[in-house]
Amino acid sequence: MKKIIPINRMTLCQRLRNYLHSPLSFLIFLLVTLAALFSVFILLFLVVYILIMGIPHLTPELFAFKYDSDNVSMFPAIITTVQTVILSLLIAAPLGIGCAIYLTEYAKKSNRLVPIIRLTAETLSGIPSIVYGLFGMLFFVTALHWGFSLLAGVCTLSIMVLPVVMRSTEEALLSVPDAYREASFGLGAGRLHTILKVVLPSAVPGILAGMILAIGRIIGETAALIYTAGTVAQIPKDVFQSGRTLAIHMYALSNEGLHVGEAYATAVVLLLTVLLINTFASVIAKKIAKV
Repeated sequence: MKKIIPINRMTLCQRLRNYLHSPLSFLIFLLVTLAALFSVFILLFLVVYILIMGIPHLTPELFAFKYDSDNVSMFPAIITTVQTVILSLLIAAPLGIGCAIYLTEYAKKSNRLVPIIRLTAETLSGIPSIVYGLFGMLFFVTALHWGFSLLAGVCTLSIMVLPVVMRSTEEALLSVPDAYREASFGLGAGRLHTILKVVLPSAVPGILAGMILAIGRIIGETAALIYTAGTVAQIPKDVFQSGRTLAIHMYALSNEGLHVGEAYATAVVLLLTVLLINTFASVIAKKIAKV
């Protein structure tokens, strides 16, 4: 009887020998490998290109406390970006996580509201950001008389990232084995105690993954914020003042055409900020998973 070798124990020669017996499988394997390598190449090319073009223009003047037409400082944009991310997550995270908990833990399978909510979330995630910007301008800026303000931009971004947070949290909760819930119920714990003490801690890595995606979209958003938060290069003293994030700052500098080098330098800071946030969130997720 022919001995079957597990796939994970196969050597490269054995795998290639198996692929040669099936040309179609080898072709698919080759195409998939080339696609993966091409994706990695594009990412590395973009990162290296931005670093080469931006690092020479990183000067102390770019980090001055106040912005003017000479130093085109990005420091106010950095502070505004941090404020925007924190405030947007404070609104979107509780709503998205709460909706996901309802869909997975409380709603019955026969509930007709569940498919409607999921369809709505999928529809919201597919709407272009410029449409969100127009909605935010018409509703938050004009109808509510908030003007071009940080609050208008934050509320618009919260609606944008809400489907991402909700769907990722829902998938994370569904990945928690039912045995955990049954064991908790068997020990006499209630549904709320089981969700808070058993289900949510087990789903934290998946929830953090959704938060990373939401943060990335918030940091990189421009169209929605231009119509709602404005483009004033200052640190907002309150939520009813205008401000610009790093992405808008980079867009404004490149659009003017007078400080293209500084725009590349802003892109370097923006790239490093996203990488640091992703690394920090990944480390936290791994530590929580080990616990």
